[in-house]
Amino acid sequence: MAQLRVVVLWHQHQPFYKDLVTGQYRLPWTRLHALKDYYGMVKLLDEFPQVHQTFNLVPSLIAQIQDYVSGEAQDPFLQVAAKPAKDLTREERQFALQYLFQANPVNVIGRYPRYRELWERFHLAGGSPERAEKYFQAQDFTDLQVLSQIGWFDEYFLAEKDVAELIRKGRNYTLEDQRFVIARERDLLARVLPVHVEAAKKGRIEISTSPFYHPILPLVCDTQMGAVSSPGLTLPQNRFRHPEDAREQLQRGLNLHEEVFGMRPRGVWPSEGSVSEEALAIAHQLGVQWMATDEGVLIRSLGASFSRDGYGHLDSESARRLYTIYHYENGNTRMNLLFRDHALSDLIGFVYSGMPPREAAINLIHKIKEAAQPIVANGHDAVLSIILDGENAWEYYPQSGREFLRRFYEALQSDPEIEAVTVSEAIARHKNVSPLKSLVPGSWIGANFNVWIGAPEDNKAWDYLYHARNFYAQMSADATEKQRKLALEEILIAEGSDWNWWYGPEHHSANDRDFDELYRKHLSNVYQALGGTPPDYLAQPISGGVARPTFAPQRAYIHPRVSGDVVRYFEWLGAACYTADQRSGSMHGKQFLTDEVFAGIDEEYVYGRLDFVGKVPEGAFEVVVNLESRANHAAKPRRELRLDAAVDGGRLQSWKVTEGAGKTVADSTDARDLARVALVRNFEFRLPLTWLLAAPLAIDKVRGPTSSDVLTTRLRLRFSLWQSHLPVDALPVEGWIDLELLAEEDLLAVSG
Repeated sequence: MAQLRVVVLWHQHQPFYKDLVTGQYRLPWTRLHALKDYYGMVKLLDEFPQVHQTFNLVPSLIAQIQDYVSGEAQDPFLQVAAKPAKDLTREERQFALQYLFQANPVNVIGRYPRYRELWERFHLAGGSPERAEKYFQAQDFTDLQVLSQIGWFDEYFLAEKDVAELIRKGRNYTLEDQRFVIARERDLLARVLPVHVEAAKKGRIEISTSPFYHPILPLVCDTQMGAVSSPGLTLPQNRFRHPEDAREQLQRGLNLHEEVFGMRPRGVWPSEGSVSEEALAIAHQLGVQWMATDEGVLIRSLGASFSRDGYGHLDSESARRLYTIYHYENGNTRMNLLFRDHALSDLIGFVYSGMPPREAAINLIHKIKEAAQPIVANGHDAVLSIILDGENAWEYYPQSGREFLRRFYEALQSDPEIEAVTVSEAIARHKNVSPLKSLVPGSWIGANFNVWIGAPEDNKAWDYLYHARNFYAQMSADATEKQRKLALEEILIAEGSDWNWWYGPEHHSANDRDFDELYRKHLSNVYQALGGTPPDYLAQPISGGVARPTFAPQRAYIHPRVSGDVVRYFEWLGAACYTADQRSGSMHGKQFLTDEVFAGIDEEYVYGRLDFVGKVPEGAFEVVVNLESRANHAAKPRRELRLDAAVDGGRLQSWKVTEGAGKTVADSTDARDLARVALVRNFEFRLPLTWLLAAPLAIDKVRGPTSSDVLTTRLRLRFSLWQSHLPVDALPVEGWIDLELLAEEDLLAVSG
């Protein structure tokens, strides 16, 4: 009887936040996610012994956890959280207000009434630490210090008697409570790695690894791969080519894994799913038996296209190609390869958090079985791979997503038609392996490397790395072993993918400056370690040092929730993005209220998001979004819509959608829920494509001789902000944001 095997791989990763020279951790996220996610994700499987999974732990994450467990790691967030509130300096009080609220306001902060009360007080004071400080007394800070740590505790840790008693107390915490929480953190962190060892020994999980500091291996091997993956891409001025570093990164990862877990890993999730034939050859030489990446890389490697219907289901031929294991063989290189189902992985990451857990789990199981049905029905085994980040998604789920996972695992274990296996188990049991002779370089984002190379900021970062690496090559021969070791370590850290993740137009966070400063500090340390003086340019920010591209086109379908309260970066990943250039201007005194706009489509809707400069503007104003649908070569729009949203006092008062002639299509009293408009921290909307007489089309239909003047092939959007019936700001300032109305596989192919 044909078997459906489901492979779930959770990728656990945090950037390397430690400055090797000072020993200080710049940011706390390794500690906090290690408290919140890593232990429980594995421990939960004790309840479901037939559900086997793969956990990918990045070596630099492991090293940082070990550092915290040893007591050597210190970060300023931990130091401020541990210090008696009465002894905090003014700067430390402001630091606490700036950073101890950096958590999900609903599922982390909102879970604890006192924590939310303090958060609301901070935001009522304008969200400014300088302004809010005077409204917080010593007891407020103690409560904030305690709850900001407990908020990140794993569900299993929260259930322990002494922690549960502290939570029941709710407020008015003492210095002893504060000391208890800080001391308990180290004990809890010490459980993370052993629980993985225990589960692996029982055969319930397989632990895979990544290159040590999470570099994009193909680009470390050769930055020219950026242009191979995206022809015409603007590359750095200097070609960085160090396959020996790529080998070192991977070798170190394999070695640390064996040292910590007592077994050599069979498989590797390459950083960001980034693969190339050179990277595969290095992995093969080091004994790696399997690697995994995204379906987009498979599509390009096969020279094929995958067709999905409106529900995200692949057609029979596409399913047959995706739901299997590939054996890559080229010259002396051999590697087993798995390609993840992008759509199903994204459902867990971005969609199911907005559904009741039971309904979400039922839906996922249904989609898994329906996806593989064309293969199993024909008597063939299917291997369906779900691979995603194992930490960031859970902030958007109540109680870290545990009820959803329990119901999902329960369904996997009880369903006789599904076998939940590790990657190596799937490889060992799968008989109909598919051959693969060549591989197009790419990552899990757009099957290219455009997030990490090509934008001016990205390219500048690569050029700085190139010069530091050359300085090391020139000076290391005359340096001491200690100097060489430190300098090389800093280079390997700087090769990590996380720095360029935040450079360029795609991603921004409250910690952009921290990432920029830490990256340049790592490069400066290379020069200092070898007795040199860092170049002056390393004292200048990379982000903002050059103008970011003002527009990036849509690269993939998006399915964001429309709530306006939290910027969910991954839900808008792939959207078109237009960034205002506020760093200079010929008209001094220009009022900048809008910062960035995002827009994108999926099968049914067009989405938009407007981010303000700072907080939502005070007073009354209107956000206006103009939308047009156009056909090929048509001089006039096929349909024009205007979305007007009235805001006052920082709150959305009403909205309406009108067509070109002024007729109302829908408004905020409409109960159909076809359109959604929201404003809290940012402005977001969703409108049906049918209102614009539009729907995504396959490329062959767009180019068809009879359809060019009939079918809608493009949407255009423009955002503006009006006060007192006057337009005070707009994005784009001139022109429009254009969205191509293409089927998802064609959009991916065009953007790649």
